[in-house]
Amino acid sequence: MLHDPDTLAFYDREAAAYAARTRGEPVRLRAFLEQLRPRARILELGCGGGQDAELMAAAGFEVTPTDGSPGLAAQAQARLGRPVRVMRFEELDEVGAYDAVWANACLLHVPEDGLADVLGRIHRALKPGGRFYAGFKSGAGGDRDSLGRYYNFPTQETLRAAYGAAGAWAELEVTTGQGGGFDGVPRTWLHVLAVKGA
Repeated sequence: MLHDPDTLAFYDREAAAYAARTRGEPVRLRAFLEQLRPRARILELGCGGGQDAELMAAAGFEVTPTDGSPGLAAQAQARLGRPVRVMRFEELDEVGAYDAVWANACLLHVPEDGLADVLGRIHRALKPGGRFYAGFKSGAGGDRDSLGRYYNFPTQETLRAAYGAAGAWAELEVTTGQGGGFDGVPRTWLHVLAVKGA
């Protein structure tokens, strides 16, 4: 299983509150979009309340927002005024379909032993040269937070190993930063930008 049922259930219960939370300026997303060609096709995994998809669409990109939580997908659909696909990571089966994949703070919920498989699915879904961003909360291995959500809490080393097992990347950059989350706990984040090999 490449998802945690209890975590998905949490997001279904808390969908309205999660979608309504105040977020900071999307500096990382804007920088990601600047590297893409105009009207690039973007797959968003874990779209949450749809804020990032809204920004991508407004900037002229062809975005496909998805979320594993039906509750959050409904929140995003209401915001965007368009269908949002309910899709779990293990259901991604497209090949060479996207110029980019944006997975902000969602792959951190994938069980550790399934992460390489999910990353491999993303690798296959990207076109050669496609760009892929994901953010993870750093730690010493899988655990739950105070709200009961599962996190894989990787180290840089385990994260690089999972990406390496997923396919050939022309670039793989891991940077760190400090940030919070819905539980209000400060964490060290690992931001991964990968580019699929040609």
